[in-house]
Amino acid sequence: MRKQSDHYEVLEYSKLRQALALTLKSAQHTPMIHGLLEVDVTEARELLREHKAKTGESISFTAFIVTCLARAIDENKVLQVCRKGSGHLVIFDDVDVATAIERDMLGQKQPVIYIIRGANKKTLGEIHREIRQAQAQEVRQVWEGFQRFEFMPLILFRFFWPIFWWLLVRSPRMFKKYGGTVGLSAIGMFGKGAGWGIPVSYRTQVTLGGISQKPCVIDGQIVNREYLCLTLSFDHTLVDGAPMARFAGRFKELIERGYGLSGLAETNAIPLPLTTHVH
Repeated sequence: MRKQSDHYEVLEYSKLRQALALTLKSAQHTPMIHGLLEVDVTEARELLREHKAKTGESISFTAFIVTCLARAIDENKVLQVCRKGSGHLVIFDDVDVATAIERDMLGQKQPVIYIIRGANKKTLGEIHREIRQAQAQEVRQVWEGFQRFEFMPLILFRFFWPIFWWLLVRSPRMFKKYGGTVGLSAIGMFGKGAGWGIPVSYRTQVTLGGISQKPCVIDGQIVNREYLCLTLSFDHTLVDGAPMARFAGRFKELIERGYGLSGLAETNAIPLPLTTHVH
């Protein structure tokens, strides 16, 4: 009996991917609490389309979400609390948002972390331009934590990573420098339709899922609206449910009102009042 040979392709398991596997194993020990939300982004997406029609500039949807996230965290800074040793907590004034930028590395798509420093003090236009510039940079320039990583043998990384991780979760300055104060990941841009993602994380994290259309009752009329699936994740040893709920309400409100989109050239934006919608 003749056996048919298997056809396959062998790819390199990159050093960056192996290091990422080690970091994810460390994060699995964090007791995270997750909240799943649906947020109406109909008005926001319409404003983005109008801006492109008027100016020809396509504003990043991720930059818009980062702007809303930074504002909501700025008003609820307890959500970006981090440990200092075993008996103290630190809350930073700046909101440093860490997000993943996908780049081509050795013929493969690899996520590279980029941190938007002081995002709560920047406009949507500034954040949009910063993200676009980061996407055009050399990979080694994007995250200072891996500027010289390619020269380090992986066996050394395996040895030093547990020590680095122990210091990271106990040193606020290292935590902020290498991980930002909050994280944002977007998985919905790679597919269509509704869907949530549950991240492996060790701090406050927002995960963007898919966008779907569904009917909604507004002023007694049934209309189709666009809804973004959001996952909010928090370290439950540091954050309780009530602050999480207040942050979620404010974050949702900012997104649904298209915060920052009506004045992209403005340097200061006026806070929006919280309101309640029935969907």
